[in-house]
Amino acid sequence: MDERILNPSTSMGAVTLRVGDLEGMSTYYANAFAMEPLEEQSRGREVHRVLGRGATPLVRLIHTPDLPGVDPRQSGLFHTAFLFDDKQSLAATVLRAAQDPRSRFVGSSDHLVSEAFYFTDPEGNGVELYTDRDRSTWIHDGEQIRMATEYLDPNEYLRTNLTEAAIEAGPSLAGKVGHVHLQVGDIATARSFYVDALGFEATQTGYPGAVFASAGGYHHHIAMNIWNSRGAGPRAASLGLGDVSVTVPGRDDLDALVARLHGRSLRFADDGRSVVVSDPWGTQVTVALPDLSTDELLAR
Repeated sequence: MDERILNPSTSMGAVTLRVGDLEGMSTYYANAFAMEPLEEQSRGREVHRVLGRGATPLVRLIHTPDLPGVDPRQSGLFHTAFLFDDKQSLAATVLRAAQDPRSRFVGSSDHLVSEAFYFTDPEGNGVELYTDRDRSTWIHDGEQIRMATEYLDPNEYLRTNLTEAAIEAGPSLAGKVGHVHLQVGDIATARSFYVDALGFEATQTGYPGAVFASAGGYHHHIAMNIWNSRGAGPRAASLGLGDVSVTVPGRDDLDALVARLHGRSLRFADDGRSVVVSDPWGTQVTVALPDLSTDELLAR
């Protein structure tokens, strides 16, 4: 195992959002993205609710109505990207999201490695719905994976790929968090944390003001940009992104991460099954073992 980088089997876990309207946001994620409530827990004045598909948690909503709203110029979430197994599952979810009047459709793109549709939820959080092209079709330029932003006709995509069976299947269709795209204040600082300290490997650095990184040769598990947030400092408590979750296979992977964090004098917490560290803008990153239960997710 190369202790400088994350295990190739690393994946992303549920994203935590602090929300002002728990019921409204819960029904939105259920109706627009075919998710179901999996678990709920009250912690003082806060209510934590996990939604997902099947047994897979996709988002944790924390009810914190007294916080100010999302500021698109600050550090935080650019979008959470939900990955689907096939074009039919993606098309069915895109249709649901487009039909919900609370959605704001932002656009659709062919990224060469994937096909993606973008929405903004009712509280200003970005959402990407996407499916990957087969890895055998990805083009590599040395250590970089070629990506682009080309036009993808949303109406033609739905006409071609939408099926009644996929629409009716709803939450029973598989889905997971494929990647998380963040807004940061400075790219070099973000790369130092997410690549050098956490151990992701840079996969695309050619986009102005952005860097994409992953584990195991994926096109990206994490991305950071300064397109709206150049120069932003640590984010004050607000609605929006609360926590980014990364899943690693074993304790050896956490030990290697702890060594990297120690080597950079970064403060962290280690409870034996997860390591929690904050990035330079205050976003909490939890790197956990795969058997972390929904109850433990709520307890974080």
